[in-house]
Amino acid sequence: MPEPLRPAAGWVVLHLFLRAVPGADGAALHVALKAADADSDLQVVVFSVLGHKADLGVMLLGPDIWQLRAVQTQIAASGVAVVESYVSLTEVSEYAKGLPDAMLQSRLYPQLPPEGKHAFCFYPMSKRRDVGANWFEQPYEERERLMRAHGASGRTFAGRVVQLITGSTGLDEFEWGVTLFANGPDDLKDVVYTMRFDEASAHYAEFGPFYVGAVGSLDEVLAAVGLASS
Repeated sequence: MPEPLRPAAGWVVLHLFLRAVPGADGAALHVALKAADADSDLQVVVFSVLGHKADLGVMLLGPDIWQLRAVQTQIAASGVAVVESYVSLTEVSEYAKGLPDAMLQSRLYPQLPPEGKHAFCFYPMSKRRDVGANWFEQPYEERERLMRAHGASGRTFAGRVVQLITGSTGLDEFEWGVTLFANGPDDLKDVVYTMRFDEASAHYAEFGPFYVGAVGSLDEVLAAVGLASS
């Protein structure tokens, strides 16, 4: 393995969206993901995906790009097709740096998946640069005001939804990745719908494709997509 390639703080986050194509080896995929989950440096979240975009997904979090690349190679070697991916980093937003240290650490080093929250959603997003609605032309004080209001809206879903926002500017096509874990699919719908009325979203947000499904154990997810290991 090459020398570790790590961010100064936080973790590298890799979302892989997979299709169970003919010839895919469920047992090999099971071995690869079990080995990744057993690595104390990594966190692995597996989920089934509804709809045509993918059959299942894997969310990997860890300190070293080379480690995640090795897991991606082992997943691909099982014969499943990687149909989409997203690369980002855990981060502390510039608008949140005054929060208690425990809250900041939970954003840099989250423990996933949250217990009891099996509904899953991922989507990327960016801020608009349109004439008359350019987020990056707004002064910091205005951006901070908008994001504080946006955060207050999100906190009304405490207990129903856990959200992780990861930074991807310069790493992928959008500027942030949003991963949601919720009690049920209606909670996913409610939180996204509600927060789109916030001024920060209504005026400035651009969204990419949504991936929705269910978090489960490795055996449950592989069985759901026809890749049971035995």
